[in-house]
Amino acid sequence: MEDVAGAKEVIPNNEDRTVKEEIFTKVVRAGKRTYFFDVKATRKEDYYLTITESKKRLGKEGKVFYEKHKIFLYKEDFEKFTEGLRDAVEFIENGNGLTADSVTDLEESKPEEVESHAYATGDFTDVDFDDLGKEKA
Repeated sequence: MEDVAGAKEVIPNNEDRTVKEEIFTKVVRAGKRTYFFDVKATRKEDYYLTITESKKRLGKEGKVFYEKHKIFLYKEDFEKFTEGLRDAVEFIENGNGLTADSVTDLEESKPEEVESHAYATGDFTDVDFDDLGKEKA
């Protein structure tokens, strides 16, 4: 695991700000994946966190490439994100993982029965990705 402070990233085609400073970086190698926890600053010097998962893949003709998935986490969401992550980890560590039978039971249960389960439908937001980028009326 590595900690890095003050690394700079060049942002191509960005005349307003050609260098974005990473305030802090934590690298976690976990099996076939590597996770990067990068603290960065906005133009107004407000900090945010990016979490990147990187997996080494074999592409066409045997060429190696890295598949990356990134999450941006802003300061105002830290508490709720941490609470949700803690709850999910505790659920798994306590041996409460779902079995094939419990998934079938959830799918067949009535909505009022589902509300009391950890996967209650009211806990999720309905997102329509086709609407992204469109102005709200």
